[in-house]
Amino acid sequence: MEKILTLLSYQSLAELRYQIRRFLHFSEQAARKAGLEPRQHQLMLALKGLPKSVRPRVRELAERLQIEHHSTVELVNRLSTRGLIRRRPAGEDRREVLLTLTPKGEKMLGELSLHHKAELRIQGPALVSALKRAIRATRTPNGIAAQTRSRSSRRRG
Repeated sequence: MEKILTLLSYQSLAELRYQIRRFLHFSEQAARKAGLEPRQHQLMLALKGLPKSVRPRVRELAERLQIEHHSTVELVNRLSTRGLIRRRPAGEDRREVLLTLTPKGEKMLGELSLHHKAELRIQGPALVSALKRAIRATRTPNGIAAQTRSRSSRRRG
């Protein structure tokens, strides 16, 4: 981690945050227009986009969304009530519940995702450029990422 931030570092971080926020604002508005709360859309996308090696459970979705377990349960309850996701027991252990999108949920997510892909074609280049600038701004003149030494290594050295 850098010890001193330059004005360029602040500017590049601010620009990256701005570009991320622009896309998130679009995403939030698109979800609401489709009749979903943004976190409901995020949960549906996280569920559909889980790697095959990850079991589609509340715990994994909470981690993917970086929210508390009970908040994820509430999102699942609301989406289930609307017929957008389904709970099913995971075999003989009925305590483990797996989640899947319903056909209605698949359709809604598909339409939203097409809008998101189109928007990424528009906003993506600015987002990528801002990310590259932010990464470059965190490098030292010799091109190596700046890092501070740990307290214990400072005491020894």
